[in-house]
Amino acid sequence: MTCEHAGNVVPEKYISLFAGAEEVLKSHRGWDPGAFEVANGLADQLHAPLFSMAITRLLIEMNRSLDSAALFSEFTSALSPNEKTTLIAEFYSPYYHSIEEVILQSEKPTLHLSIHSFTPVFNGTPRFVDIGLLFDPASIQEKEFCVRVKKMLDHQLPEFKTVFNEPYKGTDDGIAEILRKKFPGSDYLGIEIELNQKFAGTPFLMRIQEALCNAIRSR
Repeated sequence: MTCEHAGNVVPEKYISLFAGAEEVLKSHRGWDPGAFEVANGLADQLHAPLFSMAITRLLIEMNRSLDSAALFSEFTSALSPNEKTTLIAEFYSPYYHSIEEVILQSEKPTLHLSIHSFTPVFNGTPRFVDIGLLFDPASIQEKEFCVRVKKMLDHQLPEFKTVFNEPYKGTDDGIAEILRKKFPGSDYLGIEIELNQKFAGTPFLMRIQEALCNAIRSR
């Protein structure tokens, strides 16, 4: 279980980079509201290890590959190459190394669930999705897993709209796609679960967590 955008913390030595950016840090650009609560709850109920990053994604984007133009935001893109290398070594590399070690040490195929949330309105356009199950359509195992989970969610949460590969594609640049390339074949399944941020801070979030837990257990 992972949560790349668990918080919007800015380490003290980088605070000057975000002067006057308090509202941006609080927004969906700074973190994924509700994602950590669900990831933490699922990890506890499913007895799975949890890796999460409380540092804001605007410092360094944990859900992008190292060669992505989006790795550094407008607040950090002007840093020197050495400063960027320091950020990678301090936050990005240890995070991925810890996750990869768990996969390498596993004696059976790894199911990785990456929990995120998305803004209900993006660039003025409403998103009519409540829960997104993101996977690689080329992976039979990932597809079958998501089909079973969706069936359970539709039964438990009929009033919510659960869809495949929305509001993003399961093969977009992100932690699951990064790890698929490092661990090809059937030994790694990477699923990203996207939750609408309108549920953050409401009782509906716990309902979604419980339904997800039941669906994953029954797979």
